[in-house]
Amino acid sequence: MPPKKRKSTNSTALDDANALPTKRARKPDPDAMTAEQNGEDQAPATPGDEKRGRGRPRKYPVDATPKPTPAPGPKRGRGRPRKDPAERVTTPKTDTPKQRGRGRPRKNLGLDAVDDSKSEQPAESESTSANSRYATDENGRRYWLMKAEPESRLEKGVDVKFSIDDLSAAAEPEPWDGVRNVVARNHMRAMKNGDYAFFYHSNCKVPGIAGYMEIVREHSADESAFDPAHPYYDEKSSRDSPKWSVVHVEFRRKFDHLITLNDLKSHAANGPLQDLQTLKQSRLSVSPVTPQQWEHIKKMAGERDEEPYGSDGGSKDEAYASAPEEHTGASELT
Repeated sequence: MPPKKRKSTNSTALDDANALPTKRARKPDPDAMTAEQNGEDQAPATPGDEKRGRGRPRKYPVDATPKPTPAPGPKRGRGRPRKDPAERVTTPKTDTPKQRGRGRPRKNLGLDAVDDSKSEQPAESESTSANSRYATDENGRRYWLMKAEPESRLEKGVDVKFSIDDLSAAAEPEPWDGVRNVVARNHMRAMKNGDYAFFYHSNCKVPGIAGYMEIVREHSADESAFDPAHPYYDEKSSRDSPKWSVVHVEFRRKFDHLITLNDLKSHAANGPLQDLQTLKQSRLSVSPVTPQQWEHIKKMAGERDEEPYGSDGGSKDEAYASAPEEHTGASELT
């Protein structure tokens, strides 16, 4: 076995230079050593009755008193302490008028609101204001447009057909019943004896004005609403408080040619019939007509007497069977 080589002096010096310096020991605190020699602790231990939290224990001074334990009860949160209700002084509220905000005033939903389900009869002031909305001619007469179905249609097994020919054949004034729309009903309640109304054929192939009639008896209770067998029976209407009304009408004239819905629309765009309500509310079965609109429509009927119907010169019978128009169905009559 070869002998081990002895380290040279130079290599020993090199190793000492590359070696890490040793950690310097901390100098002891003279005061701490004196306190330890005298049997005194640097920091007292945490009191036994105090719950110790996580982390480093709190250092207490020598003369410090331990933190008192909280009294039993609800845990107090952070922030301002709650006021004692017993110490609160209550002052009576004074009724100060509420300051009105900006913008459009809120609609009154109190005593001025009208509830049709509770009171179907309009108040006297309401009737007066409603009547002032309708235009009259120099004789105080108002004008209307009323719709009926000239073609057969069964409603709960009953044919509800009624045309201007049926009205012409009637031996006595006919009650205009079956109206189940509140706005249309209110229009009927505003009618007076002597008013005129156009007879409008609706819910058919060619809707339009067929002639006109006269109101000969003002509104009364609609008896059809009390009959369970009637197609327009309404269980919410009673004789003590009738919900629906009728007016009685008599035939006056049938036009030689039907004034169709398209005819009315052709005179509406920037014309004398642009504000005709039946063109704006096509589902309404009873609507008002101004005296100017009434006269214009009558002139349309007179002009058509001297001209062939349509551009192809069709016959009168073809006029009632051609030119289909849009309609909204049976619901427009209520």
